[in-house]
Amino acid sequence: MEAKKTPEVILNSGKKMPVIGLGTASFPLPPHETLTSILINAFKVGYRHFDTASLYGSEEPLGKAVEKALELGLVKSRDEVFITTKLWPSDSHPDLVVPALKTSLQKLGLEYVDLYLIHWPLRLKPEARGSADILKENVMPSFDMKGIWEAMEECCRLGLAKSVGVSNFGIKKLNQLLENATIPPAVNQVEMSPSWQQGKLTEFCKQKGIHVSAWSPLGSYKSSYGTNAVMDSPILKEIACARQKTIAQIALRWIYEEGASAIVKSFNKDRMKENIELFEWELKEEESQKFRHIPQRRMYSGENFVSENGPYKSLEELWDGDP
Repeated sequence: MEAKKTPEVILNSGKKMPVIGLGTASFPLPPHETLTSILINAFKVGYRHFDTASLYGSEEPLGKAVEKALELGLVKSRDEVFITTKLWPSDSHPDLVVPALKTSLQKLGLEYVDLYLIHWPLRLKPEARGSADILKENVMPSFDMKGIWEAMEECCRLGLAKSVGVSNFGIKKLNQLLENATIPPAVNQVEMSPSWQQGKLTEFCKQKGIHVSAWSPLGSYKSSYGTNAVMDSPILKEIACARQKTIAQIALRWIYEEGASAIVKSFNKDRMKENIELFEWELKEEESQKFRHIPQRRMYSGENFVSENGPYKSLEELWDGDP
């Protein structure tokens, strides 16, 4: 049976993006062959949007999965797949952006990505390439946003990326970027879940035509830095029970109804399938209202990016006054 098509959003670049994507970040990462077969399962259950980054080490297995999905006829052409990857801060220098994307494309075995994001609004020392290197002492003093964004725009002009955007940018940083941008960011990928709803930021992005994409929409449950605030929420449990849905489905449906897309991360085939079954039902008004009563707390503080020697001396500066 053919998998149902996931709804798409039209980005300000004119390109279409499926509103549910599968994240490929996992620390530690499964062996490449294992991850490729997991991603093939994702294609089989209906995922067409996949999110990776140079940091994750998953670009190669994802590229192999795309190749295999085409071979198996799970997708008819490359156009049916939406691939997002990201520029890691050790490459956040105007001269390094295009080469970094070319390296990612080589690993993916693709001619272009559908979306290229600045992973974080800062620069790390060139040798700080892994998750273990996210340390205060590796944060560099300046971040040339104007120069880096010009290089991101060049990625578009060269046809290496169909759309460009940012990740983990607050309102102040977005305003700063928009002042100089010729091509506005299509997407801002940020932490967003029922327990960190990002109301002000999502409203600002709507006004500016920037699509919000949610990472860790379920709170990275059981991960090293995650929180159980979403999956253990009594409010979400109550709604899920009444609707005979999973807690994850209720949380993801809420994100979709807020006008955002979600990057989900499960390598379990049954959960992958559940997480994409969101589109033939909706939350009732009174259920949506209950989300206002869920306690709010940012899950990932970004503490390691705050440094006396870096551009952000406090969490408030890093998150533009919304720590």
